[in-house]
Order: sequence, then structure tokens, then C-alpha cells
Amino acid sequence: MPELPQDLGNRIHITIRQRLESLRRAGVRQIPKLPVSTIANAPAIAKPPSEPVAPSPLPASRKAGSAVGVTAPTPADATRVPTTAARPAAPAVSAVPAIEMPAEPVALESPLVALDRVRREVVHCTLCHELATTRTQTVFGTGNPHARLCFLGEAPGADEDRQGEPFVGAAGQLLNKIIEACTLKREDVYILNVLKCRPPQNRTPLPEETANCRAYFERQLEIIRPEFICCLGAVACQALLRTTQSVGRLRGRFHDYRGIRVMVTYHPAYLLRSPEKKRDTWEDMKMLMHEMGIPLPGR
Repeated sequence: MPELPQDLGNRIHITIRQRLESLRRAGVRQIPKLPVSTIANAPAIAKPPSEPVAPSPLPASRKAGSAVGVTAPTPADATRVPTTAARPAAPAVSAVPAIEMPAEPVALESPLVALDRVRREVVHCTLCHELATTRTQTVFGTGNPHARLCFLGEAPGADEDRQGEPFVGAAGQLLNKIIEACTLKREDVYILNVLKCRPPQNRTPLPEETANCRAYFERQLEIIRPEFICCLGAVACQALLRTTQSVGRLRGRFHDYRGIRVMVTYHPAYLLRSPEKKRDTWEDMKMLMHEMGIPLPGR
């Protein structure tokens, strides 16, 4: 079999990898190999016969009835059965060999590389004119790109806008304590916000701003594919779950986002203003840790 041109072979290779990746995103974890006997026993495809070739016309001197070189047929000749020249049988198409697919699809790129590609897009985003002209820098996300748990907040504040990392101010310090109380470390989870730019004066994000940033935080979650998401505050849970219900109505039970289990609780900044809600938040975290199979010390 002749070798394929290198550029064509590369295109076929890339197409197969892209198809495997799309199957992985759809939840397919294994593609069964087609048994060799199934293909080997398939009937061979015979080459279609060629068109019959008409005999060349005899020259005038050889036509029947011509006086030159023509011998009249004898009775014995009439009884002979004309024979045709034996043609070699058309070669059958060989059976197509079975193609063994990998049990696990090959990832096109690591989550860390994929997240960095999205981050570079965020850096140059100007969809929200006001935010793009007032921000110090964008705030993408931080943590483990293979995390089982993601914390989704609202938007960067003044400290986050200055340092370029989510939850580094007073609310971030409280979030760190919550994570540590769950026997986890900040490096074990992934932390991101709905908005990647700080709204002026820390105002609530506008609906169109949330819509502009939706593609970014959804792609982050798609790349990380956590088992659990903890939404911190109303903006986060309403954006992710596409609902208008309050945190009070949504907390205390699990929700679904594209097959990922979602817990809703209060934002750490709200807990700083309303410390009496910390007990409710801790109950939410205990429920979340129980579902994750993480034991907590007795309190």
C-alpha cells in the first residue's frame, strides 16, 4: 500500500484526535474494538468486469465472400464450440484490517495548557467597555487544574484587581479558613469568579457583563471538569444555574450543572457582614464534604 503524503497523514491524524476528544467530552470513555473475524469474513468486493471490446473489423480483403484468402467453413467447423480466451480472475479486495482504538481517548492538550490559552484571551478582552477601561488587570483563576472541587465567586475586588488573583482580600482570608476547616488546602481546589474584571466601586455585576464573561468561566469549568462546584453568593449561583432564586432558597441541597454536582452557600464577604450566617455555611460545607467522601474532625 503506497504511503500517504505527510500533510494528508497529519490532517487525518488531527481529525481522529479531534473526534476522540469530542467523544470524551460527550462522556464516552471506551470505544470497543471491532473483532477481526467480523471484517475478515466479510465478502470480498469483486472488481467489476470491464466493458467487452468489439472485434476489429476485418480488412476488405478478408471479409466473408472475398476471393482472397477466404476458406469456406467445413461441416466439422460448424460443430465446433467456440472458445473464449481465459481471463484471469479479478483480484478480490483484501479485507480491511481491524483498527484498534485506545481504551481512553487521547487528550489534545493538558488542562494547564488549555486554561492558559483561555487566560490569554481574557487578558485582551474588551467586551465590557467600562470594566476594560477601569481595571488594573484581569483576574482569571487559581488553583489545581485537576481539582475535584471548584469555588465560583462573583467578581474581583480591589485587592484582587491589584494582585491579579481571586479571593486574596479579607473575604479570601475567610475562604481560606473555610477550606482549611474542610481539611483541604487552597492548592487542592480551583478558585474562579464569574467576572474577570473588577466592577467600579465593587458594584454588583450587570446582566450584560455576566453574559459577556459566561463563555470564559464555562470554558474554565469545561477544561477542569470538577466533580463538585461550590457557588459563593447570589451572583455565582444565579449565573451558573441560570436562575433568579436566592441563596437562601438554593442552599442546603445539591443542584446539577452539566453533570457536575453544585452546592450553593453564602459569599465570604457576606459572612463578614452577617457572621450569624457562618453556621449555615458550615452546614453546607459539611454536606459537601460528606458527598466528596472527605471526613471532617469532630466538632
